[in-house]
Amino acid sequence: ALALERNPEAARAIAAAGHEVCSHGWRWIGFQDMSIEEERAQMQRAVASIERTIVVTREDSVAAAARRLGALVVRDTAEESQSAAVALGVARALAEGFERVLCIPGDCPALHPAELDSLLDAPDGPGVTIVPDRHGTGTNGLLLTPPDAIAPSFGPDSCERHEALARRVGASCRIEHPASLLLDIDTGADLAALRERLSGARTRAPRTRAVLGLSERTDVLPIAGAG
Repeated sequence: ALALERNPEAARAIAAAGHEVCSHGWRWIGFQDMSIEEERAQMQRAVASIERTIVVTREDSVAAAARRLGALVVRDTAEESQSAAVALGVARALAEGFERVLCIPGDCPALHPAELDSLLDAPDGPGVTIVPDRHGTGTNGLLLTPPDAIAPSFGPDSCERHEALARRVGASCRIEHPASLLLDIDTGADLAALRERLSGARTRAPRTRAVLGLSERTDVLPIAGAG
């Protein structure tokens, strides 16, 4: 994985030729004497190298947590808007040679990783995938292939606006509704909806449950049903 980090042109050529990228670890080193914890850390670092996460934030605590998990951190010192923050992340992705980006806001606490995987496992090819909010008007997810397929334009009525931007540049556009990504927290009503959903859903979300005063569950199945 480290070899591809240092040779992004080769990585892009491998992907463009249709080859499947695999990894024996982050570095070519001996594993026979490693502890399970050390080997697991090497594997996680290799995965993070291939599937990178960029966190755009101004908060020191968030930046520190993101770095501990292997994410790239982009400082949003201006905090102008969500669209401006996403643009910072997209610019970093382009600089790193990313072929696509999935833009997710930080206020979707019910998000399930399996549904992110489903979005990313969709057929490759240039285009825009939009995940609307539970009202069908905002945008809670934006998958762009390539990363600069359109300029992000979040905010009220952004779902329709992103569709229009895709049409304007001739990009294919599809709408997806992963259940756990439909709910973002902007209002007290959204918070009440989150509490209700977590009360009856088979999902962990231990930190969110703790904040809401809900008991932790051990089920790990995805949240069912669209909001």
